[in-house]
Amino acid sequence: MSVLHPKSRAAAGRERQTAVLGAAPAEAATPLEAAGRDYVFAEVWARPGLDPRSRYWITIASAACGGETSEGLDGYVRGGLKAGVVTLAELREAALHLATYAGWPRGGALDRSANRVAAEFGLGPEPTPAIREAAWTRADRLDAGAAAFAQVMTFPGPPPITPAYEAGILNFVFGEMWTRPGLDQRSRRWITLVGVSESSSDIPIQSHVYAAMASGDATMDEMHEFVLQYAVNAGWPKASVIQGAVLAQGQRVARGEPFQ
Repeated sequence: MSVLHPKSRAAAGRERQTAVLGAAPAEAATPLEAAGRDYVFAEVWARPGLDPRSRYWITIASAACGGETSEGLDGYVRGGLKAGVVTLAELREAALHLATYAGWPRGGALDRSANRVAAEFGLGPEPTPAIREAAWTRADRLDAGAAAFAQVMTFPGPPPITPAYEAGILNFVFGEMWTRPGLDQRSRRWITLVGVSESSSDIPIQSHVYAAMASGDATMDEMHEFVLQYAVNAGWPKASVIQGAVLAQGQRVARGEPFQ
């Protein structure tokens, strides 16, 4: 059994914190700052069960949702860009995706952070594709949304019987946003999982946890790592709800059972 000396742990935490945030932090002056260095960065960010790109998306989305200061959110955005694991174009897409699942104010917080860090790096405006270019009929939109829902969620979507189902979920969320080319589906999964976790809504949590594993975008072990990464940003009470969903839906996926 390995033993980690407190001084070694602190040194390792500071080194990883500098790498993750893209800049050397001030020396820890409070118990909170020391625990962040010694546990969040020295231990959680160093775990091998989840790739750094995924940890960045989970943390960036959680920071935008959880009331992190602008400086704190900017640190993760800066670090991801500096490390080359996310791009400015992807951050723009991430802001739109987060707005869809966590609300426009939270997506706006991420968008503004990307603005600040882009200016700091001297990055010019990023070309932004239109949400939709080709004309389509109402039937086209519903068909496209239904097909995208089934592909992303691995089970059929809701019937278009209310404005929220038709104009919202089928037409926009799945018919337009999930099909945009600017961000890969696995990255969209992590952002979505943070958004539904923040909602504390049982059906969205259970369905998206199931879909993440049933689609093959995340393994059960990776979902367990998601819970830990989310916990250090959102708190263990919220994360415990997600842990229960991962255990329940992981068993359902392993048995080959449909979501219900």
